[in-house]
Amino acid sequence: MRLGQDWIAAHLPHRGAMCLLDGVLEWDEKRVLCRASSHRDAANPLRVAARLPAACGIEYGAQAMAVHGALLSRGPLRPGVLASVRSVQLLAERLDDVAGLLRVSAERLSGEADHVLYGFSVACDAGELLRGRATVVLDAKFA
Repeated sequence: MRLGQDWIAAHLPHRGAMCLLDGVLEWDEKRVLCRASSHRDAANPLRVAARLPAACGIEYGAQAMAVHGALLSRGPLRPGVLASVRSVQLLAERLDDVAGLLRVSAERLSGEADHVLYGFSVACDAGELLRGRATVVLDAKFA
């Protein structure tokens, strides 16, 4: 099932230019595959000195995780906080010079009622650009 940016914007708290994903290409109970073109946008809010460092791909992965959570919940999205990232491998220096669309995937590796562990990857036609794992804490309370 393909879903567009309107669906993503309606289900995630990210607004305007911070809604980095264009749509969902496919998904199931364990994983989601999204597409993005915002890495080429000069107005991308994650750019630093007119460049988009590859480490910003972590946010693309986090948004794919949030999309997956929204798809699974079939209701209001439970607020989540990216608590940690591990084993991140940056296989490129930057994302803004990638010509085609980005493919952003997230795979749920494990989870409990209050946290979820995902593996994520950002790739393009030429290959993988970065990958890693992330822990999301759900319904986190802040003092």
